Amino acid sequence: MNKILISSCFLGNKVRYDGQTKVLVDPQITTWQQQGCLVVICPEMSGGLPVPRARAEQVGSKVIDEFAVDVTEQFQRGASYALELCQKQQIKFALLKEYSPSCGSSQIYNGHFNGTKVDGQGVTAKLLSEHGIAVYSELTLEQLIRDYTEQ
Repeated sequence: MNKILISSCFLGNKVRYDGQTKVLVDPQITTWQQQGCLVVICPEMSGGLPVPRARAEQVGSKVIDEFAVDVTEQFQRGASYALELCQKQQIKFALLKEYSPSCGSSQIYNGHFNGTKVDGQGVTAKLLSEHGIAVYSELTLEQLIRDYTEQ
């Protein structure tokens, strides 16, 4: 059975920048979890960032936190680790948190810390996509369920 890379915060783990979680409640997620299909990751923590941590947003090709600290290296390290996991376990699907500077699959925050969202991908989502891994978010979960079932 194929595995799915999933954002740790979706499963109730307090890994987000603010120490909170974004639990994604769906019976299919529960089923996949029970079947052992989910490979859990927080790319930001895998890249060496703590919880809690300063909010970060993409500014051009860099990731900068709200105190103007460049955290690009940690984001890239976490993305590389996510890709390595996918390649080692032949993972073809990822379910990641939309709007995150790591995980956003179609939209991220604009880099001005004003709550404005723009089209774009987070560092991890982009790297995975570039390597042929289909990236979904909580907004496209139904499509993931269809695609995963049809494989």
